[in-house]
Parts: sequence; C-alpha cells; structure tokens
Amino acid sequence: MTDPIRLSKRLIELVGCSRREAELFIEGGWVTVDGEVIDEPQFKVGDQKVELDKDAKATAPEPVTLLLNVPAGMDAESAMATLGADTLSEEHRFGKRPLRGHFLRLTASADLQPGASGLLVFTQDWKVLRKLTADAAKIEQEYVVEVEGDMIEHGLNRLQHGLTYKGKELPPVKASWQNENRLRFALKNPQPGVIALFCQAVGLKVVGIRRIRVGGVSIGKVPSGQWRYLSGKEKF
Repeated sequence: MTDPIRLSKRLIELVGCSRREAELFIEGGWVTVDGEVIDEPQFKVGDQKVELDKDAKATAPEPVTLLLNVPAGMDAESAMATLGADTLSEEHRFGKRPLRGHFLRLTASADLQPGASGLLVFTQDWKVLRKLTADAAKIEQEYVVEVEGDMIEHGLNRLQHGLTYKGKELPPVKASWQNENRLRFALKNPQPGVIALFCQAVGLKVVGIRRIRVGGVSIGKVPSGQWRYLSGKEKF
C-alpha cells in the first residue's frame, strides 16, 4: 500500500514535468484519477491510476463567464454561492467541463432591478467586466414584467415618449405587451426601481420582474437557480 501523496507530486513522478506544469495540467482538468477528472493539485492519491490526457496543455485555464437564472430577491453574494457543477443546467452540460477554478475570482456584473429574477452575470474575464461597466449606458437590457391593473389610456405611447410621475421625469422606453398581463421593457442602464415607476406611472402594479437579456446575450432555456457558460460566439 502506497502512502498517499499530493496528486501534483505523483504527476511529476509519472511524466517528469515541473511542479508548476503539474499544477496547470491538474487545474486545467487534464488529469484523471481512476478515470475521474480531479482538478485539485493537493488531492491525495495512493495506489489509484493517475493519467494525463494526451492533448494536455500546461496553460492556465481561460477565464469564464457564467450566466445564472437567479431566483427573485436573491442578492449577488447569495447567488454566487449557488454556483457549482451540480447547478449547471442539464441542457448545457456539453462543450466545457466545469472545473473548481471556474467558481473562483468571479465578479457579479450588470445589477438586476430590485426584487427581480432572471439573468445575472458572473465573470472572471476582465474584458467582459470592462464591457459591462464602461459601456453600461450603451448596452440594452430586456425585462419581462408581470403586472396587474388597468393601463391608463395611451399608456404605451406615453411610456415610449417619456412622462412625468410624482414630479419625476421618466425617460422614453421601449415597451410592448407580451400578453394580457406581461409587458416587455427594453432599456439601457436602468436605474434601480425605474421599471416599477414606469408601471406605476401608467396605472399598473408590478407582480414580478424577470430579466431575460443583457446586450446580445439572453438567459435562454436555463431553469431558475441554474446557470450556463457564456459561449465564445456570444457578445454583450
């Protein structure tokens, strides 16, 4: 029986790589222990079979961006704590293998409206973070808002041309009915609570707010409480 040692040390013994290369191989998901991918260099192994993928590259994993369909009322910190391999959407479990490093050093971007559910963005990629912050005023967000009550006469037209409500000027906004009790709003860099004000200004009460898109990226068919990776083809 072999005394347990760090996986990185065992890999060095097997392939003659440096300690840093061993760590990069492991963190990149290129190493298996008895057929199971292990991405923690400190993982202890004994007599198990350790193998390095023939296509392995000793490079740091590419930064990832995760798109979470967050439940209503959950703050970003609590939402981040739900991210893990077990909450990856079943429909999106292809193409990229979840690694422990994908859930580290994440930053939440593009805040939701208060109490809203839907698309929340977490990223490790400084380019994505810069885009979502520096260009926030240019990036359109789309919300579906469930409402109750009767809209005032010419309410949609008033929303689309701007109006004043309780002494506060509300800017023009793209608004349309999705069905008899759901409105779609498309707007850039919405201020906290502004969608509720839009609805109140035309005689409606908000029942629920859900963000479905930020720029060119939509949450798609991801169940509430689950997430998917941003693909290389998608751009905010």
